[in-house]
Amino acid sequence: MDQMMTGAEPHADLRAEVAKLCARFPGEYWRKLDEVRGYPTEFVQALTEAGYLAALIPEEYGGAGLGLSAAAAILEEVQRQGCNGAACHAQMYIMGTILRHGSDAQKAEYLPRIASGELRLQAFGVTEPTSGTDTTALRTTARREGDRYIVNGQKIWTSRAEHSDLMLLLARTTPRDGVAKKTEGLSTFIVDMRRALDNGLTIRPIRTMMNHNSCEVFFDNMEVPAENLVGEEGRGFRYVLDGMNAERLLIASECIGDAKWFIDKAVAYAKERVLFGRPIGANQGVQFPIAQAYARMRAAEAIVQKGLERFERGERPGEEANMGKMLAAEASWAAGEACIQTHGGFGFAEEYDIERKFRETRLYQVAPISTNLVLSYLGEHVLGMPRSY
Repeated sequence: MDQMMTGAEPHADLRAEVAKLCARFPGEYWRKLDEVRGYPTEFVQALTEAGYLAALIPEEYGGAGLGLSAAAAILEEVQRQGCNGAACHAQMYIMGTILRHGSDAQKAEYLPRIASGELRLQAFGVTEPTSGTDTTALRTTARREGDRYIVNGQKIWTSRAEHSDLMLLLARTTPRDGVAKKTEGLSTFIVDMRRALDNGLTIRPIRTMMNHNSCEVFFDNMEVPAENLVGEEGRGFRYVLDGMNAERLLIASECIGDAKWFIDKAVAYAKERVLFGRPIGANQGVQFPIAQAYARMRAAEAIVQKGLERFERGERPGEEANMGKMLAAEASWAAGEACIQTHGGFGFAEEYDIERKFRETRLYQVAPISTNLVLSYLGEHVLGMPRSY
């Protein structure tokens, strides 16, 4: 497929290598997984062996020690090549909590084995059925008893729980009425799911519109060693917040990759499909929506790049991370719309992979944060208007 020229893209050599790896996993591979709601074990293993999932882990622990922009380039290219990084992207952004707030012992215990692929860190236990994105209202509790914590409660939309060895869990260690601020009293834990499964931990898969390996997890007196507490007790909400800018920038990069895939696909088909004696791309009704989608993608890409640059300078790019995620998700959806319209009926045929990618990219206007909450953030924290919720 011809690919658009978008100027000198950052980490071009890295992108080229990722593209070579992805070529080993064509559309047929993903279609077969989609049929059975399977996990792309071989794809994740290949990314692990190539060192891509350890991009952010420091070299001293066996990782590549790269910056967030490199991780973003990896995930963007995965999506652009028609693959799906959702199977493993959480390892990229969960990593920051342990890197920034984990103890030396925790880093030495887990990071080398995550880098080698011996352990998977893919599950992030935050969202609950009753609280949704109102994280401070979560009801899962962790009660200290000697050298352990006893965890009770449940989480929902804990993607990849069935395919992860470790979970980063957020739970309340001090009752909400026992703290001055509702953001206090929440703590973060590293849960060894191999030991906890059927030992207080139950996992229930949720079938969704796309093959996202989503689950609901239940904790019934699940024990977590006290040494698995990340940082200080009661400060877990801040630890999780620290990683949210990174998460949004990485998800935005995936959306940009999706948009590029849709646009590449649409452009190629518009050139080769001939109706009424000429390529359909010569018709403005076909050409202009694709061009519009391209412009929207490039605008989102510029915001995300600025956010990545600020992040790597040690700043907090809340504005760029939130705007970038929202604009990139909207751009990928618009590109998907243009791609389907360009292909007509063929856009709905499984063999073209468009309908699969269309379903997959729709998620990101809802998760990991909805568009309305992004707008609320911009209205209050960037524009200085009164809190809207």
